[in-house]
Amino acid sequence: MASATLRPLLDHRLIVVTGKGGTGKTTVSAAIALAAAQRGRRVMVIEVGRDTLIPDLIAPGHGPVGYAGSELSPGLHAMRVDPFEALAEYLGIQLGVPTLVKKVLGFEGFRQLMDASPGWRELITLGKVWHLEQMQEDGVPRFDLLVVDAPATGHGVTFLDVPRVVVSAVRAGPLREHTERVEALIEDPTRTLLLPVALAEELPTRETVELVEEARSRLSIHVDRVVINAMHPAPFREDLSALPAWLRAIPPDTDLGGLPDPNTLAFCAEHLAARHALNERYADEIERGTKLPSLRLPYLPAGTRAGTRGPHPLAALAPALLGDGA
Repeated sequence: MASATLRPLLDHRLIVVTGKGGTGKTTVSAAIALAAAQRGRRVMVIEVGRDTLIPDLIAPGHGPVGYAGSELSPGLHAMRVDPFEALAEYLGIQLGVPTLVKKVLGFEGFRQLMDASPGWRELITLGKVWHLEQMQEDGVPRFDLLVVDAPATGHGVTFLDVPRVVVSAVRAGPLREHTERVEALIEDPTRTLLLPVALAEELPTRETVELVEEARSRLSIHVDRVVINAMHPAPFREDLSALPAWLRAIPPDTDLGGLPDPNTLAFCAEHLAARHALNERYADEIERGTKLPSLRLPYLPAGTRAGTRGPHPLAALAPALLGDGA
C-alpha cells in the first residue's frame, strides 16, 4: 500500500507514466489528468505514440486533438506530440524561417534520413515537453501539471535516457544547451516523477521490477511509487470464506429463485476468491521487488468509457491515485 509519507501526486509538475503494454498506462494517464483538472489544476496530457487514445477516454466523440492540442473538459487539455511537427517548430524558432523549414521537412528523402537517425524523436519530443512546462501566461505557468503517456516498458527507459546520452556526446553549442535544460527537468525530483504502471500478474510483475531497477541504474529520474492497476476486490467477507463449500453442499436441483444452480455459484465464488488472492500475491511481490509502495487501483467491471450521465468512470480511480478519499 502507499506510504503516508509520499509527496502528493499532484504536487509534481511533470508525471511520466510508463509500464508494460496492456497494463493500462494510458488509462492511468487519463485518470490522473481528469482528477487533477477536477481539483482545479490546469492540465496538459501528452501522448507520444502513433495512436491518440486519451481524448476518447476522457471525452468520447471529441475527435483528434493533433499537435495543436484541444481542451477536453474545463482546464484539461490534450495533445499528441508528432516529432516532425515538433522539429519543424523548434527549427523554425531557432532559424527564424519556419516556412523554409516546413518545406525541407516535407521532402520524403529528408524524412527517410531522419527516420534512420536514432534518438532525435525522443529528444525533440522531450524538448516539447520542456517547452510546455516553461510556458507562462501573465507571469504564471500555463499548465500546473503535465502528464506524459510515455512509451511502454523498455522503450520508456530509452526515451528518458536520450538527453543524458546527448549531453555526454555533445561538447558545446545550442544542442547541448537545450538538451541540458531538458535533462535538468527530468532529473529534478521536485518537478518530475516517473510513475510505473503494472498489473498484479506474473509477467507484468517481473517487467515492472526490471523497469524500476533499470530506471535506478540508468536514469536520474525520481521514482517513489508504483501503480498496480485493475485489482480485484475480495468477493466476500473473511467470515464467509467457507461460502463455496456451503454452496456445494446444497442439492444441485435446489430452486434458488432464478439464480444459477448452487454448483455454478460455488464455481464463481471460488474463481473470484482465487483471482483476488492472485492479485494480492503479485501486488506484494511488486512492492518487495521494487522496494516501493504501491497505489492499488480497483478493477472497474463496467469499463472506463464515459456515459451521458453520472460521474466519469475514471473518477473511481482518483481516491487510490491521489490518496485524498475523494
